[in-house]
Amino acid sequence: MAVPRHKHTRASVGQRRMHLFIAKAALTTCPKCNKPILSHTACKNCGYYKGREVIDVLSKLTKKEQKTKEKEIKQAEKESKQDKPLTATK
Repeated sequence: MAVPRHKHTRASVGQRRMHLFIAKAALTTCPKCNKPILSHTACKNCGYYKGREVIDVLSKLTKKEQKTKEKEIKQAEKESKQDKPLTATK
């Protein structure tokens, strides 16, 4: 069995581990509902990926939950449309 020949000091162990850290996940916003999501994944809130619906989120909910979810999605769409700046063309 291998045994280390010399004691590793805390400083040398710390220098080795200096680059071992956890980076924060890079989140983007969903273009449809403006919720933070991981890039290259379908949105769990609205079920859209690259502009088309991939997951039918509303089918898994009850009727009451479906209505509230639809209202939230419509409200988010209205807010996102209002945030876009108007451009003047000549």
